[in-house]
Amino acid sequence: MRVLENLEPNRVFYYFEEIANIPHGSRDTKRISDYLVDFGHRYHLETYQDEMNNVILIKEATAGYENAEPIIIQGHMDMVCEKEADSDINFETDPLSLYIDGDFVKAEKTTIGGDDGIAVAYALAILESDTISHPRLEVVITVDEEIGMLGAFEMDLSKLKGRRMLNIDSDDEGHFLTGCAGGMSVISNIPVRREAISGLGLEVCITGLEGGHSGAEIDKERGNANILMGRLFASLKEEMPFSIVHFAGGTKDNAIPRESKALLVIDEGDKEIAKNIIEEVCKQLQKEHSVTDPNVTIQTNFITEEKSYQALDASSVMKIIFFLRETPDGMLHMSKSIKGLVETSLNLGILELQEDALHMVTSIRSSVSTRKEDLKNRLTMLIEFLGGEVNIEGDYPAWEYNSISPLRDEIEAVYTDMFGEKPIFEAIHAGLECGIFYEKLSGLDCVSFGPNNFDIHTPKERLSISSTKRVWDFIIKFLEQTNETR
Repeated sequence: MRVLENLEPNRVFYYFEEIANIPHGSRDTKRISDYLVDFGHRYHLETYQDEMNNVILIKEATAGYENAEPIIIQGHMDMVCEKEADSDINFETDPLSLYIDGDFVKAEKTTIGGDDGIAVAYALAILESDTISHPRLEVVITVDEEIGMLGAFEMDLSKLKGRRMLNIDSDDEGHFLTGCAGGMSVISNIPVRREAISGLGLEVCITGLEGGHSGAEIDKERGNANILMGRLFASLKEEMPFSIVHFAGGTKDNAIPRESKALLVIDEGDKEIAKNIIEEVCKQLQKEHSVTDPNVTIQTNFITEEKSYQALDASSVMKIIFFLRETPDGMLHMSKSIKGLVETSLNLGILELQEDALHMVTSIRSSVSTRKEDLKNRLTMLIEFLGGEVNIEGDYPAWEYNSISPLRDEIEAVYTDMFGEKPIFEAIHAGLECGIFYEKLSGLDCVSFGPNNFDIHTPKERLSISSTKRVWDFIIKFLEQTNETR
């Protein structure tokens, strides 16, 4: 028996559970892509799959809608694979363990992939139906959106006739997005040197942070575990010498790191000093983050016997501390033209101390292209000052607001008629593929929306069942009213 078998809309949740049973993290999309291709062949759809695993499924218009403008339904098939520290799931081999909690679909100690599995599920449920009236449908499902919109950049869209697009990749019901920030991933490596150092091992873990999507939740000023570890290092360095053996935090550049771990080497005689400093920094963090991250804590473990480690030399330790104390972090600018919108931000999402380099991946976002470039240049200058190198991936454009949008007008009319209130149209700081499609398809008119899905990119992610149903009803009503008489 399927976990979601009795939920409505039944076929949407059927396909959502199908997707959850297929591993589909970013850069691991071949299996889910092949599933979509098999679906297209099974339902005799015009089906395309490219070398990156992007998929296009096309279904011709139903009777009476042959002269209506085609509709593009768009989303992405990859998910952010985040889990609790005590979860033993292998995202490359194991299905997600979905369960129902009241009005929500959740997964045991992991993300559920509602971002953006729900778009795929909606699309498949519509395509399989022989009772839903609609114009020509062009379903576009991309890969690797979560790591820089890589699939959308490379995708050939020449098969598409439509110039009206429903992007189903936002997570606040009733809020329709008409603009988004541009962004990029900054991949950097700062060289370090190691030497044999003897002393007492000290394992440190900053944990209990809320994390979240680095676009949607960056305005909440939640703590970044990597940045907070840099603060702890600086406090220790003021009072005692130490070195670093291991240091890592975060797994996705677009997720605010919830945990950061380090193995330090200290002198036996400094054990009590280290304890006191860590305790004091922990108290500071708990006070400062009492609202945003009420469960933040610092866990420690002293390795009982002294031994020799291949640890960083003093100069390399200072490089790391200097970088973490000086790098920009979090929300940097608010929009002056759109109230409440974050304009520019930065998130140090991945950090790993390798054998000879500190490796980092940082997400930069801004709805102002010059500020995006300026922040990249600031970060590059800091890294190069420390002898490091920088590479840029997934540099995607902002999606700028278009004052003239017939699609937006139609959506407002249908939504208001169904729910008795006007929808909210707004811009968002998180990145969407709409900007890329807007540049590729001349004259494109697009809007992004979706059901309520909370705490995405964290193991607390939960998808509202009732909201999923309401948004489904809205999509079907919109398609049915998009005929040749309009």
